[in-house]
Amino acid sequence: MKKINIFYWITTGLILAMMAWSAIASFMDNPDGIKLMAHLGYPPYLAKFLAVAKILGIIAILVPGYPRLKEWAYAGFAFDLIGATYSSYASGDPAKNWAAMFIFIALLAVSYVLYHKRLDGTAPKDAVV
Repeated sequence: MKKINIFYWITTGLILAMMAWSAIASFMDNPDGIKLMAHLGYPPYLAKFLAVAKILGIIAILVPGYPRLKEWAYAGFAFDLIGATYSSYASGDPAKNWAAMFIFIALLAVSYVLYHKRLDGTAPKDAVV
């Protein structure tokens, strides 16, 4: 169970740090961010809305208890990452611009699986994750 906890906090910490960085960047009036949103076909106000949702998701995952809220936060992060990847792909961006997003999607998936292993407490002691 100790390995599960360590890997859970590493993957979760990386995802939450990336989401926090993204949210903070969205609150800053960055002309490049506004251009990116326009390129993807989104209105500029959507960035701040998503930033608030990311902050709330981070809080939901970090606060102990509230398993249903954590499920929604994980789902929201998955929608955000998959949506951002597809938006970049659909906008005609080259693969080098969106392919790395699959790393974050995989990290999120691993964090989610480990969250459930921690919640159930059914992880074998010698499990390799």
